[in-house]
Amino acid sequence: MKLNLKAFLKAVAVSLLWLLVWQLAAMGIGQEILLPGPAATATALADFGKTADFWHAVSASVLRIMVGYCAGVLCGVAGAMLSIQLTIFKAITSPLLHVIRSVPVASFIILAFFWFPSRVLPAFIAFLMVLPLIWSGVETAMKEIDIKFLEMAQVFQLGRVKTLFQIKASLILPAFLSSATTALGFAWKSGVAAEVICRPDASIGKLLQDSKLYLETPRVFALTAVVVVASLLFEWLVKKAAGRFLH
Repeated sequence: MKLNLKAFLKAVAVSLLWLLVWQLAAMGIGQEILLPGPAATATALADFGKTADFWHAVSASVLRIMVGYCAGVLCGVAGAMLSIQLTIFKAITSPLLHVIRSVPVASFIILAFFWFPSRVLPAFIAFLMVLPLIWSGVETAMKEIDIKFLEMAQVFQLGRVKTLFQIKASLILPAFLSSATTALGFAWKSGVAAEVICRPDASIGKLLQDSKLYLETPRVFALTAVVVVASLLFEWLVKKAAGRFLH
């Protein structure tokens, strides 16, 4: 409990420090259109919170991004396992993964804009950003499994299924969870960026773009804060679930 209290107080102190820096910077610039202060941002956020459209947009964005994230995780794990087992599959998919890693997110968003409806595109972009991160993380972890563990499984005649779930899965899990946590941030950043460009109805990205067009900077900061908090919340949930599996 003491450690938790100490960590909490430290987090509060650091947060207050950065709020002070933000406030001083806003006062120094003196133009809300360039840099609104914490109070103006909080007021804009409170105004958003009073409207049903805002909550509808937040829930719709969460659904789109998390659908893309979960699809990317599942396909990434499956792809990594197939790459380890089938050399031809790895040879075929390696160039595709390289392209996904190399091409800028904005290019994918613009291209996909012609292929998918605006309500689907953010989920697809989140999926694309998550896929290679999970794939490479799991594949690397599988390659680094100590052969002694597999030999032990053979000695005890565990079979392929038990070896997979009782030996390999437990050894891969830490690397997978690390990749999954990192990928979550990429999913949120890329998903909201896609919403800003394609402007689907009921989305945080559309609200961001509208606020920018009308030069409502405090609303832009408030919506950005919502994205950050949502990303941190889901990251905390992933880490909480990870703690249950690892202990």
